[in-house]
Amino acid sequence: MRLNATVAGPPGELLLPTADRLLAAFDADGYVRVPGLLSAAQCADLTGAFDDSAVFRSHVHMARHNFGRGEYKYFAAPLPPLVARLREACYPPLAAVANDWQVRLGLAPSYPERLADYLAHCHAAGQRRPTPLLLRYRAGDYNCLHQDRYGEEVFPLQLTVLLSVPGRDFDGGEFVLTEQRPRMQSRVAVVPLAQGDAVVFAVSARPVAGRRGYYRLNTRHGVSPVHGGERYALGVIFHDAQ
Repeated sequence: MRLNATVAGPPGELLLPTADRLLAAFDADGYVRVPGLLSAAQCADLTGAFDDSAVFRSHVHMARHNFGRGEYKYFAAPLPPLVARLREACYPPLAAVANDWQVRLGLAPSYPERLADYLAHCHAAGQRRPTPLLLRYRAGDYNCLHQDRYGEEVFPLQLTVLLSVPGRDFDGGEFVLTEQRPRMQSRVAVVPLAQGDAVVFAVSARPVAGRRGYYRLNTRHGVSPVHGGERYALGVIFHDAQ
């Protein structure tokens, strides 16, 4: 199947909330849920491409690497138009958030406004392989808590879009986030998602205000066991891989 669909709207359309709203949501909840980022037709287009080997550069079975159970595939370059457009359109407000986080941590803002400029930086660092991926879980499958780091260059935010319908296509399979606070037990968030909804979250850490200023709060994400059916999801990571 050829992924010819594109994200609706003219170039430059803001698909995510503004940076200020994203920052407020992160400060309140530790993540941002974006309802209806993709339409049902776009979700079906992506799901239907899973078995088209021409679209992907690699295929990973999680159990072989002790990542959990299930499988995912990394899209090959050039990315399908739908995935490329989504990645490009979502990057600018997330770059603004990433730069704000840099300032909070006492660092200089370093993320350019355009995805193309950021990817050029990744490629100069030897990270040239695209990282957006399509995931499939069946009954008994799950994804262990992890962080999606693919080299020294790491963009601090990413997003996942649920492509299947909970309760119809699958049961179970909740998206889970954990935060490890200093000298405290981990906090867990289960993010409710409908088909086409996205969750935006930190790749590995985000700044949190403490008594002596901001500090890095370590985060991990995963998927709880699927009880039945098939669950598909799209992962959009903005740094490329080595």
